[in-house]
Amino acid sequence: MGTTFVSLLQAAPSSTGSLLTTFIPFGLVILIFYFLIIRPQNKKQKDTERMLSALKKGDRIVTIGGVHGVIQAVKDTTVVVKVDETCKIEYSRSAIATIVSDVKVEPKVAKKIDKKADKKALADAAAAEEATAETPAAEADAAKAEEKK
Repeated sequence: MGTTFVSLLQAAPSSTGSLLTTFIPFGLVILIFYFLIIRPQNKKQKDTERMLSALKKGDRIVTIGGVHGVIQAVKDTTVVVKVDETCKIEYSRSAIATIVSDVKVEPKVAKKIDKKADKKALADAAAAEEATAETPAAEADAAKAEEKK
């Protein structure tokens, strides 16, 4: 019995190092779960709560069931949604998935889009001209077409 007790005392310091190396990976896994799963979920929940508290008459919404409509009245726990000219449905606030906003393109963005489209059209036209210029038969056909005009 005396030798077992001595061997346990000698093994004790090495087991604390082993415990430390065992708990470090668990701690890292917990941190990874927090930053990849728990924190984004809490942020999304807060955003949803803000959206639901900001509901007002005239907002275009989509419910969790996929029904599109316009809010006609806002109550404490429910919202009346106008789906059609004659159809109004009362939903719980928690049944609203998103507020639909009509995205308007600003003039500066529209100009950038137009410039990109113009550049692409010019590049396509240049490529088409090069393709037709490379074949002598195409040049002859083009010359004949001009003579007929």
